[in-house]
Amino acid sequence: MARDDDWLQAAFGALPARSRRMIEDRADGKTLGSIGQEHEVSRERVRQLLLKAQEHLCLVADAFVDDWRDRLTTLTERSAAPQSEVSALLGVRNQVAVEPLVEAVGAEHPLTWAGRLRGWWTRSPGALEVLLRRGVEEAPLRGEDVAVTFAAAGVPDEVPLLDLLGHPDSPLVPGFGGTWLRRRARGRDAAYLFLLANGEPCRAEELLAPTGIRRKSAVAEALRRDERFVQLRLEGKWALAEWPHLNVTPYPNAMEALVAVLTELGPLPKDALFVKVGERYPVTLWRLHQCLLDDRVGITEDGLIELVARGATPIEESEPARPARMAVDPAGNVFGVRLTVDKDILRGSGVVVSSWLTWQLGMRQAPMVRSFSIAGHPTPIVLKRATSAAQISSLRVLVKENGMVGGCEFVLFLRTDDSTARIEHACTPHICPAAIESARTDVRPPGASALELSP
Repeated sequence: MARDDDWLQAAFGALPARSRRMIEDRADGKTLGSIGQEHEVSRERVRQLLLKAQEHLCLVADAFVDDWRDRLTTLTERSAAPQSEVSALLGVRNQVAVEPLVEAVGAEHPLTWAGRLRGWWTRSPGALEVLLRRGVEEAPLRGEDVAVTFAAAGVPDEVPLLDLLGHPDSPLVPGFGGTWLRRRARGRDAAYLFLLANGEPCRAEELLAPTGIRRKSAVAEALRRDERFVQLRLEGKWALAEWPHLNVTPYPNAMEALVAVLTELGPLPKDALFVKVGERYPVTLWRLHQCLLDDRVGITEDGLIELVARGATPIEESEPARPARMAVDPAGNVFGVRLTVDKDILRGSGVVVSSWLTWQLGMRQAPMVRSFSIAGHPTPIVLKRATSAAQISSLRVLVKENGMVGGCEFVLFLRTDDSTARIEHACTPHICPAAIESARTDVRPPGASALELSP
């Protein structure tokens, strides 16, 4: 085997200047088409010249290095072999002339989410990305854990991990303190690592800075949907479910705790039931009274609370007071709900309304659902009755279609006889936020009609 690179330098230098430049351009990642435009030849002509240069270099290598093809083939069976090892195998310095020789044995640059990884070779171009994504599956990662995690996944030590992770198409994004978070779960992952480092439960407001989430309620909602977190009752702090020292209730909510108590102990007086539930799942008295409206719970003939499945009669609440912003026509067929376009409606959140509406519609227990179709829309409006409140599904699309902006008033009409719905813009024209905004931009405002709901 050769001990210096004179043979490769001499072989490369013997090539025509144009061929050498083309090899250098290919090493820089240029396409055959772009190289052809630069040299004013066709793409096919570039391919022919590169192939001829490769054949020349291979013939010279055959004369200077024993079994180089077989040895390169074995080396590049790995997911990624650095070009420095290729050069060492050939006994030459690392230079662009090495690339045609590696390509001659069927090797190419490995594929990653950041594109081809230059300076590395493999005969299985997709293998490295498989290993990289195996490491990504272990995220979120603390900075000191990155190298160990990806090494355990089989990624070669010298692969430029931080460059790959920092690429715009990487599935991970950098977090606080050198951490790496999943792009689609960065807030929850940041909360997980923060709690892990902190070692003790935190309130939602303490997690705003590390997660980058702006509102405390949004933090709580995100963590509530992730099984890695638990909320401690009654402190309201958030902790990691994996912490063995926590005395965490096994029940996801108060209703499940109440059903579990009745299932195990049978019918109970209301006060005794509330005491037993509070021992398992600390909760307010108001919330426990709301749980009694669930369709799984009822009352026996002797006044005990029992499961409906075991013969109890469902409990109906008394009629709630009618809110001033709700009305019904004399025939009881059309209900109107007057609403204001706020930030929750504009971002597509459900609209919480008084249970007077669901009570009037016969939705006396929870959970209950009723749908109202909208002309020209494939998705109906859904009214849900829960134990603590009623909710109307998102109205964002309808509000925007009617030219409304934040602050606008509108009325949602629900017909009970045919289960249809519609909305009507209800602003007074001269004080309508949409009209004012349109006037500022010199655009004719959409028509707005004032609507008064009679008591």
